[in-house]
Amino acid sequence: MDQLVLTFVILFAAVLAEAIGRRIGVASAVLMTLFGVALALLPFVPQIAIPPHLILPLVLPPLLYAAARRTSWRQFAENWEPIVLRAVGLVLATVAAVAAVFHSWYPGLPVAAAVVLGAIVAPPDPVAATALAGRLGLPRRLVVVLGGEGLFNDVTAIVVYSVAVDAVLTGHFSGPRAAGEFVVSAVVAVVVGLALGMAGSRLTRYLAEASGQVALSLLLPFAAYGLAESWGGSGVLSVLVCALYLTDAVTEFADADYRVVGNSFWEITELLISGFAFGLIGLELSAVLAATGNSWPQLLGGAGAVLAVVVGLRLVWLLTTWWLRGKLWHDEDADEPHTWRETVVTWWTGMRGVATVALALAIPLSTEAGADFPGRTEILFTAFAVVLFTLLVQGPTLPLVVRLTGVRADTSAERRLERHLWERVVRAELARLEELAAAEQVPEELHERLREGIRRRLARADPEAADEDARARAEREARMTVAVRRIRAEVTEAGRREAQAARREPGMPPDLVDRVTRRLDLGPGR
Repeated sequence: MDQLVLTFVILFAAVLAEAIGRRIGVASAVLMTLFGVALALLPFVPQIAIPPHLILPLVLPPLLYAAARRTSWRQFAENWEPIVLRAVGLVLATVAAVAAVFHSWYPGLPVAAAVVLGAIVAPPDPVAATALAGRLGLPRRLVVVLGGEGLFNDVTAIVVYSVAVDAVLTGHFSGPRAAGEFVVSAVVAVVVGLALGMAGSRLTRYLAEASGQVALSLLLPFAAYGLAESWGGSGVLSVLVCALYLTDAVTEFADADYRVVGNSFWEITELLISGFAFGLIGLELSAVLAATGNSWPQLLGGAGAVLAVVVGLRLVWLLTTWWLRGKLWHDEDADEPHTWRETVVTWWTGMRGVATVALALAIPLSTEAGADFPGRTEILFTAFAVVLFTLLVQGPTLPLVVRLTGVRADTSAERRLERHLWERVVRAELARLEELAAAEQVPEELHERLREGIRRRLARADPEAADEDARARAEREARMTVAVRRIRAEVTEAGRREAQAARREPGMPPDLVDRVTRRLDLGPGR
């Protein structure tokens, strides 16, 4: 099996894992990690040859951009406190605790090398956590903060990682210099992200076709990451700033085509890239075992100690901040855990993934003096042990933890919020209809038909918001709509088959047939 075949095998498995995961209630990230481990144990499967320094720039930008599209500046601003407490405070605390334990276990290693490991295992993975949390029906406020934590904790961890690796390579460390680099990295990232976000919004408005607009959205995260990194900034933060700005900006002018095509494109992109990344995690197990050789049993003790710190410290941190928040500034509307049960569920979602593996594999082989990077084997083994435990133990058991704690989303509150939004939408539509009817002198019969159509749509979308007559009419029309839709689909399919048959005829331009077929696919009026 060569590298290209192996890549397509992993991508094909990613597609199947998504469907299988939904059917059996297990996250696709967990299934892909298991699949990668199984591949790694087969003797005829080669190690995938991706240079470690390319894993982060190839994998993180699209995954972060796809995740950031589901949130907004407003959500971050409303939840900045719990997000910062975890994405900065908890990450730094984890780095310090892991470094202390790892250095105590291997006292011959430099402290900076222990800090490298701490930065590698500190950030939970946003893809695995939010995918599982959303599928388990957790309260939306928990999913919001989990997503925000997962997006921003990589920024903190990667900056600390870079400073620590540089200290190991050069043998020198300066606290003021590291703090200065942190500030410069953040400023450069924000400037680059905002600049590309503004330029991207203007270009998106200029591009008329949805295909071009979505293609631009694919290029922007790579550009933001690459430019920020080349100028000494945080590529991860730059991607997040660019994505958050662009997501808010395009809502002012984006049309239905852009939303439909863009959402579908990014769902497919996220499925394939995240599946490939988690498959790579399991597949790289063979590389780690090859690096450790026969010494891996001696490394289990240190890996277990670090794992206990990573998992235990998250629980202590979350319980402490939950208790302090309840004592000092309790807020029922805050997007954060309200009970110890919700805190326990949030704790168990702290799975490590793509960033941890990418940072571990990106550790240089040697220092500037030509010596081997101190503790590289121990760091690699420990990092992979943390990833595999959190993904393959915490991931599959999270549904059990949710059931035992009884944490569930308040669906009635969300229904009320959706009903309120539908009422706002209908009021806006009716107001605009009245303006157009007056300006264009719409006949009364047509005017009333349009008004009734708007009310019927509200009744179909939210029957509880409509009166009894409206609900009865909506139910009758729903049955008629099903029949009309079925008949129209069969009729349109007959026309589509005829168009496709014409595509094979001599003298019939394929692009002309495709244009007609697209109009048929889009439906009436498009």
